[in-house]
Amino acid sequence: MSDVTTPGRPKPPLICIMGPTASGKTGLAIDVARAVGCELISVDSALVYRGLDIGSAKPAYPHHLVDIRDPSEIYSAADFAADATSLSAEITARGNIPLLVGGTMLYFRAFLEGLSDMPAADPSVRERIEREAGERGWPYIHELLAVVDPESASRIHPNHSQRLARALEVYRATGIPLSEWQRRPGRLPRPRDLYRVIQLAICPADRAVLHERIERRFHKMMADGFLEEVRHLKQRGDLHEGLPAVRAVGYRQLWQHLDGRCSLEEAVANGIAATRQLAKRQLTWLRKWPDLEWIITDSAGNLAKKGLSDDVVGQAAEKPLAQVLKYLDTAPM
Repeated sequence: MSDVTTPGRPKPPLICIMGPTASGKTGLAIDVARAVGCELISVDSALVYRGLDIGSAKPAYPHHLVDIRDPSEIYSAADFAADATSLSAEITARGNIPLLVGGTMLYFRAFLEGLSDMPAADPSVRERIEREAGERGWPYIHELLAVVDPESASRIHPNHSQRLARALEVYRATGIPLSEWQRRPGRLPRPRDLYRVIQLAICPADRAVLHERIERRFHKMMADGFLEEVRHLKQRGDLHEGLPAVRAVGYRQLWQHLDGRCSLEEAVANGIAATRQLAKRQLTWLRKWPDLEWIITDSAGNLAKKGLSDDVVGQAAEKPLAQVLKYLDTAPM
């Protein structure tokens, strides 16, 4: 990838809008794109898959990295980092501003901080691990990982099958713990070396507002045909719960209902609960995120007084776009 900067000139801007699910980040990103000439890059591990439309709240406004994979395929954080790096350079070359928006925090970290040059997946090793898990359970795989890579095991929940399998697979395939690979420098250029990176996060001041939005949106997705969408995916015959697409929040719970493991009412309740847990995990990431400018909103989606920045003063009840534009005007060059 060619350097997007020219010696002696200011770095071009690159905007990141993060936030928990149902926080309003997509709507804000679209407003910003229309106001200042941005192209949107989706940072969402479900939106990459074709056929995951209703349950992923796929936006109508154009985004890059939407519908680029079949649900039978795996799209990794390293894939995203490479694609987002190339796209950002292309967008900048067109005279537009790259705006990355979404809630898959691992994708954001891979792009902004880089990933080590880890080995590719080894299907034979993964198959053996999944067979062991089927016989003895994922907590047992977690115990095995804790012996060879305690650092990774401490960060991965005993029931998070995909991450556990990948971590143990890396060790068994290379003899080097995943945590050690992650400490090695990556090959892709760091965005901060090429761009003036502006990082924003949007979230309601009241957690109850977020929870209510999540529940309301899930019920709307059900009314819009979410169950039929999952049924169609299941009828393909080549998809299973081990795939990232099927494990996406909401899809996994409805898949279990279609398998006869729970009622539809239970599946909906479980899907709402899982979405709320996702929002909680996203907020945990964001609270530790460096150089982040928060945009706190009220129940109507406007700026909340308690969230106004001391450096970039906005007005309570203004639209979030107003604060973003003020921040962009005053952000350091």
